[in-house]
Amino acid sequence: MRGLAVAAVLAIAAVPQGAKAEVPDVPKVAIHVDQDDPKVMNMALNNAVNIIAHYQSLGKEAVVEIVTYGPGLTMLRSDISPVASRVGDLALQHEHLTFSACLNTVESIKQKTNKEVPLLEDAQVVPSGAVRLMELQYEGYTYLKP
Repeated sequence: MRGLAVAAVLAIAAVPQGAKAEVPDVPKVAIHVDQDDPKVMNMALNNAVNIIAHYQSLGKEAVVEIVTYGPGLTMLRSDISPVASRVGDLALQHEHLTFSACLNTVESIKQKTNKEVPLLEDAQVVPSGAVRLMELQYEGYTYLKP
C-alpha cells in the first residue's frame, strides 16, 4: 500500500506545474439547461458564444450543443421563450451550434396541458435530454452547466 502512495506522489510530481491540457482538434461542449430562468438561459448562450469565439481565435471550430429538458425546455418553446430571437440569431451565425429539446419533457407538458408544445424552428428534438447529455459525454463532449 505504501508503495502505491509513493508511486502516486511521484506521478503527480512528474507533471510539470502550469501544464496546459491538450486541446482536441475539434473541441466539443454540451451545455445543460434545466431551469426556467432567463439568466441561466442567457448564461448558456453567452458560454456558447464565448467558447466558439475562443476556439475561432485559435483557428479551430468548436462544436456546441445546448441540451434543454424539464423547466429548461422553456428556452426552446416558441410560445414562451424569453430568448427566442437570440437563439434564432445564434443558430444562423454559428453552424456548429445546435439546440436540443427533450421529447420526454414535451410529452409530459402535452399530457398535463392537453395542448401541443410549439418549439423554435432551430430546436432539434431528442428522445431524452438526460440521455442526450450522456451520449454527448461518451462522444468526448465536455459537460458544462451554467
